[in-house]
Amino acid sequence: MKQGKLQELIRQGEGECVEFKSTFQNEAIETVVAFANSEGGSLVLGVDNNGATVGTTFGRETTATILNRIASATEPTVVPEVNLLDLNGETVCVITVSEYPLKPVSTRGRCYRRVGNANSQMPPAEIAQMHMRSTGTSWDALPATGKTVADIDLEAVAAYIDLSTRTGRKRYAANSDPVEVLRKLELVNGDQATWAAILLFGKRPQSPLIQATVHCGRFREKIHIMDDRLIEGSALYQINETMDFIQKHINVRFEITGEKPQRDTIWDYPLDALREAVTNAICHRDYASSSDIQIKVFDDSIRIWNPGVLAYDLSFEQLRKGTYSSHPRNKLIAQIFYDLEIIERYGSGIGRIDNACKEAGLPLPKIENQGGGFTVIFSKAATATPLGEEPSIQSPTQSPTQLSDPVLMVLTCLVDGPKSSGELRESLSIRHRPTFRQNYLHPVLERGFAEFTIPNKPSSSLQKYRITKEGMRALEISHRET
Repeated sequence: MKQGKLQELIRQGEGECVEFKSTFQNEAIETVVAFANSEGGSLVLGVDNNGATVGTTFGRETTATILNRIASATEPTVVPEVNLLDLNGETVCVITVSEYPLKPVSTRGRCYRRVGNANSQMPPAEIAQMHMRSTGTSWDALPATGKTVADIDLEAVAAYIDLSTRTGRKRYAANSDPVEVLRKLELVNGDQATWAAILLFGKRPQSPLIQATVHCGRFREKIHIMDDRLIEGSALYQINETMDFIQKHINVRFEITGEKPQRDTIWDYPLDALREAVTNAICHRDYASSSDIQIKVFDDSIRIWNPGVLAYDLSFEQLRKGTYSSHPRNKLIAQIFYDLEIIERYGSGIGRIDNACKEAGLPLPKIENQGGGFTVIFSKAATATPLGEEPSIQSPTQSPTQLSDPVLMVLTCLVDGPKSSGELRESLSIRHRPTFRQNYLHPVLERGFAEFTIPNKPSSSLQKYRITKEGMRALEISHRET
């Protein structure tokens, strides 16, 4: 390094690629490791934190000692460039570190990376992610323990072959052998299935990955669980089932403007944005984590959480702007999603979500790392019901005290005491379960006129429903009005 370059480094001050140290201690080796695990950098010895030259007494033998200490204290071995330069009549030592090709590098069993002008110790998940990326692989490409081609649904693979060919993103012959296609995609090696193959096309994806599920819930006032569902099956199947759950629990209205013969269907949230967020959660989650994806539908927001925080070298600002190189956590799953046009260009998902919300007049979703995972929070427009308040679900012509016939019928049945879902359907002579839940049971629960007898276990086989004080009051008012 030339003296002019050194003076420029000192003028810049400490940052992601520059650090000053008065002496060479263990912390200096941690900085060397952090630079090697990031984009490289320069450690300047003989300059204090303020950039003032204090000098060193180093000689050529000392630089050899420093190199030996760094080499013996790093794994894999880091061999930086060490130069002695004269600055303001003082000897300064500059250690120049290049980004290491095979990461992460460690010292004394710990790995560090550069964050701003400081060294940050990396947690195990980050270490694994960095190692996978530096070797050009991902977790989903690893062999699935005890799983072979026999554990794969070849009809599902054939459906992928047909659909991906029709999208034009892949070109397969009509008589393509599903197993050979899996091998070309590196989803299968010989007869050994990868985790991606099991998650995408496995006959039993949750064996042994019991955490590979989506847990959906509908909450009222952040406490009361109105509906609860654990969605299993393949990653492809989970997308549609999750969207069905969400659509069942958000409002939709229809508008006829006269400008076109068709009516406009307007949901609380743009479905394209919700589907994008759900798809991203399923595609990019950390499947090695023991947690499942959690989706919570509230009166005024929807929260989508998936295990696995934002990549260690990616900021939320970069994510929002799309100014970064995409490195999917699950490369093979992402490729299949792309082939099927489930996802578009890598790294563009948040941008499409933001644009859809803008067009719908909604706030941009919040994105944050939370509880060891990545969260996207959709909120209703500022003109909608304030946070924590119960939105109106009556039609424009219906007052809060008026009851529709289905609601009145259910409340009348519950006056005599709690009843199970089956008992209510029998009393109302309704055989079709979805019709009963959608038109009778859900409106009563949504308006707080009835509640679970076992609130903490909505899916319990012993679950029953009982009328609340609000339900009794509404029923009395309805009787007086009639």
